[in-house]
Amino acid sequence: MADRTRPIRIEIRVTEQERQLIRHKMAQLGTKNTGAYIRKMAIDGYIIKVDYTEQKKLAAAVSRVASNINQICRRINQTGHFYDDDIADLKAKQNEIWELLKQSQKNEL
Repeated sequence: MADRTRPIRIEIRVTEQERQLIRHKMAQLGTKNTGAYIRKMAIDGYIIKVDYTEQKKLAAAVSRVASNINQICRRINQTGHFYDDDIADLKAKQNEIWELLKQSQKNEL
């Protein structure tokens, strides 16, 4: 017990209804660690949960588009020639990125 990072114990008593409310709020946050939840609430008074799913989707889509653009550029560098189709494809990929960014921004507002 002496080597614990938090050696001081604080206990509180709650009603069953309060306990259920705490568990409900923990479930909304997606946390299962009651001690961490109560400690964070006692210290800060609030917890902000940020949902990054849209940003992750956007990052994955941009990564795929960037990979395609890189392949086109590599082919142009190897052959020394570029074609109208290559330029059109690069412009299409750039437009795809812009549309993804605009859609993401629209969803956030």
